[in-house]
Amino acid sequence: MAWTKYQLFLAALMLSTGSLNTLSAKWADMFHAPGCGDVPDHTFSHPFVQAMCMFLGELSCLAVFYLLLCHDRRSPEPTMDPGQSFNLLLFLAPAMCDMTGTSIMYVALNMTSASSFQMLRGAVIIFTGLLSVAFLGRKLQPSQWVGILLTILGLVLVGLADFIGKDHDSSHKLSEVITGDLLIIMAQIIVAVQMVLEEKFVYKHNVHPLKAVGTEGLFGFLILSLLLIPMYFIPAGSFGQNPRQVLEDALDAFCQIGRQPLVLLALFGNTLSIAFFNFAGMSVTKEMSATTRMVLDSLRTVVIWAVSLALGWEVFHGLQVLGFLVLLLGTMLYNGLHRPLLARIPCCAHLAGSQEEAGSDAERERLVTES
Repeated sequence: MAWTKYQLFLAALMLSTGSLNTLSAKWADMFHAPGCGDVPDHTFSHPFVQAMCMFLGELSCLAVFYLLLCHDRRSPEPTMDPGQSFNLLLFLAPAMCDMTGTSIMYVALNMTSASSFQMLRGAVIIFTGLLSVAFLGRKLQPSQWVGILLTILGLVLVGLADFIGKDHDSSHKLSEVITGDLLIIMAQIIVAVQMVLEEKFVYKHNVHPLKAVGTEGLFGFLILSLLLIPMYFIPAGSFGQNPRQVLEDALDAFCQIGRQPLVLLALFGNTLSIAFFNFAGMSVTKEMSATTRMVLDSLRTVVIWAVSLALGWEVFHGLQVLGFLVLLLGTMLYNGLHRPLLARIPCCAHLAGSQEEAGSDAERERLVTES
């Protein structure tokens, strides 16, 4: 069945905003501007400020939820299900995971390329699968275990591409790139915990996805805003890439933004893109399928990679291509994208049917938007 114009619009919106989210964050990292006082030009290295912009984008989903709800209630026949009321503290734990994982990933993005950043985020499949078995009592199908193993292999190949690559940007030492890659993978453990908690709370309490994302954004924005105060005084040594070498220097970030307005444009792009990406992702799931959403989510890695190469942000590595293809295959198997192909083969149709229930569990994990 051919897609409608609205469905094509949603697919394009999800693909473009999802790609823009990573690209705008990386673009901000590449700016140089003077800091406060007489501090000379230096790189805009403020991952926690960038994380706040991301949470602001998530928080906007809460405003969108209430606007849609208000508009729906004014219609003659309301159709929107707002979900049941719930204790906001239910989402405190997922929000803390979101805040921690996102902050770590923005730190890592300062150290590695945008394409490797996006590819290595595929590690979330490994940890989500293992945690869902341990804490949700889920049984993974053989194809999902194979998908996890292929994902591990793909991560190794992408890591090797970064390790043996001789053309890294001069601002990224090899040790920094490897550290960044490891931080991204470590962050996926936290993201996996977040997804398991979200699945349990969202489906148990029938919370509208937009409201869930917005609530996490509210917690993340408020908590991180308060944490910026002690971060201003906590020494971080060489890990703190700001002039004062503290965990985060928000004042330096604001001074750099004032002296280089394009940084503000990059941060605004990050905020706006995450908001529209959440909306588009959930709309794609509703209008088409969660499987379509998975495919589009995988395609944004290609877009990020292509744009990064075109802009000269990174160089081409053949091993990275192989790593991405293996990661893509692992993602397809884990999320059950092979089932439609099996269903067309008469002798394998029963296999596709037996895996449909398990595949729906994997799709359900993706209903809650990535940060």
